[in-house]
Amino acid sequence: MLFGAAGGTFEGPKLRGEVIADGGDWALFRPDGTMSLDVRLVLKTHDGALVHMTYGGRWVTPPELRADIADPVRRYQVDPRSYYFRTNPLFETGASQYAWLNDIVCVGIGYLVGGGIAYKIAQVV
Repeated sequence: MLFGAAGGTFEGPKLRGEVIADGGDWALFRPDGTMSLDVRLVLKTHDGALVHMTYGGRWVTPPELRADIADPVRRYQVDPRSYYFRTNPLFETGASQYAWLNDIVCVGIGYLVGGGIAYKIAQVV
């Protein structure tokens, strides 16, 4: 299933900006209820640099929570600790001020918020 990226914002200690709304998530729903993620996005930093962001990941939801997660009203009331939603973002850019992004590996934790999904992303050191 293909989900379009709705856009959004990002902010961290070294960069901030917006998520361009033309990206997408090619999600595979496995028979066991796990969603395999294949996401491709473009980030635009506050100073106009473009960063290509890709990530795979897994969203494992226990069977008893699937109806709540699927419900557009109740999904935000589900405690993020009750499901497993992890990603592994990679970045590519030609912008010299953000060249360090080309050489790092990150991990992310996803969780539902009003209006979509948010992530906490950290560099693996």
